[in-house]
Amino acid sequence: MTVTSPSAPVPTASTLSPLRRWAALGVLSLAVLLLAIDGTVLALAVPSLTQALGATANQILWIGDIYSLAIAGLLIPMGALADRVGRKKLLLIGSFLFGAASLLAAFSPSAEMLILARLLLGVAGATLMPSTLSLIRNIFTDPRERTRAIAVWSAAASGGAALGPLVGGALLEHFFWGSVFLINVPVMVVLIVAGIFLLPESRDPHPGPIDLLSALLAVAAITPFVYAIKHSVQSGIDLIGVVSLAAGLVIGYVFVRRQRRLAVPLLDVELFRVPAFSGAVFAAFLAVFSLSGLLYFFSLYLQLARGFAPLQAGLAELPATLASIAVIVVVGWVVARIGRGRGIAAGLILIALGMIGIAMAEGVEHYFWLALALIPVGFGVGLSQTLTTDAVVSAVPPRKAGAASAISETAYELGVAFGIAILGSVLNLAYRGMLQLPAGLGDAQRVAAEDSLAAASAVLDPASPALLAAQAAFTSAMQFTALAAAAVSVVGAVIAWRTIPSKREGAGHGE
Repeated sequence: MTVTSPSAPVPTASTLSPLRRWAALGVLSLAVLLLAIDGTVLALAVPSLTQALGATANQILWIGDIYSLAIAGLLIPMGALADRVGRKKLLLIGSFLFGAASLLAAFSPSAEMLILARLLLGVAGATLMPSTLSLIRNIFTDPRERTRAIAVWSAAASGGAALGPLVGGALLEHFFWGSVFLINVPVMVVLIVAGIFLLPESRDPHPGPIDLLSALLAVAAITPFVYAIKHSVQSGIDLIGVVSLAAGLVIGYVFVRRQRRLAVPLLDVELFRVPAFSGAVFAAFLAVFSLSGLLYFFSLYLQLARGFAPLQAGLAELPATLASIAVIVVVGWVVARIGRGRGIAAGLILIALGMIGIAMAEGVEHYFWLALALIPVGFGVGLSQTLTTDAVVSAVPPRKAGAASAISETAYELGVAFGIAILGSVLNLAYRGMLQLPAGLGDAQRVAAEDSLAAASAVLDPASPALLAAQAAFTSAMQFTALAAAAVSVVGAVIAWRTIPSKREGAGHGE
């Protein structure tokens, strides 16, 4: 194991054998896979944990939201901390805390304790995510190897999110609700032991002091911003959401002003003046925006309009996951032929084509055509996410890899939140605008049907004309929303094409 002191040079690929580099990547991918699974695995456990803990509806919302709020708010401070104390050290500490918090969550005797445990899981997760990506940036110094390594990392992230419901469904069929958290513990033990022996230490050799006020401002800006989005999705636009959004924007402005004045900023905001960097961050945001919105409304469509069970719906989304993983095989070839910027644009265009295919196939009786449409979406997301992440971390020197990784991960978290919020709102508005209920429906049933298809399904007879009308309206609304997501992806493709360089190199990627 190679360990550096604060004054030692950052280790390069030449200090590690090829076998050790790829073994280290396996450890880092395992970490991000588990984090992604943990973000989605809880959904299927909600009914059983609600019954076991007597949780209220508001507590259930906090159990789900506090994890992503903590991760989103702490990514930038933790990325800067990793650059200073050492990425390996922070990763191992975070892994231990994640395992301990998982035990606390699994055996929580009350909803309040589970909320606290989920908060701790989010804090620990925020230490892991930028550390994994920044270590990849320093381990893989060869551009072609790094692009392929980031493809593996991206596949673990996107695959884990899709595997969450499948893992949760399998566990809950045989064990109690806490098993969705207990599964984390043995994985973290493996990660810690393997990480000690396989991962090299790296840090910024001249980091300067960390500005605590900037760290607090980063948390205070992003957390209410993300909360406002989530709250608006769940409760509609109200005073709480507006105030939270305004607070996040104002504090964010103060944060940016402070970073520009500091000699050693927590976040180098001047990086966003580089078109390739800002273009890559925005393209990554739009790719995740489209994917998260798709998973949100497509899961609802499969369960409420087509009658799929939750586990069956998760399996039905696998074509997108498998296609995103297949990117690993071809990403080097794509970048060698057309360059990084054009490769990102091509990925976003594939997402758009897949969304159009979904819009066209939604009314088709057989699921096969929907599965075919999911393949270009998954492949496009995998390609664009890999190359945008590579572009972001390659735009900075290795000593700043933690901070750049945190920016990339923050764009991912914001893309998820915005995708569900905005595309979810588009879906709801289109559904209500297209809904044509038959006459003679009771007031309570009409109100439920006009609220959402989920509410309609709860109060209407499965064979009733009113429910069939609601399902038809939802299908049409999903088609419209898929086309809206396609348009967003095309905009992202144009931005990537114009801002991110596409120089082709024999190494397999372009700067």
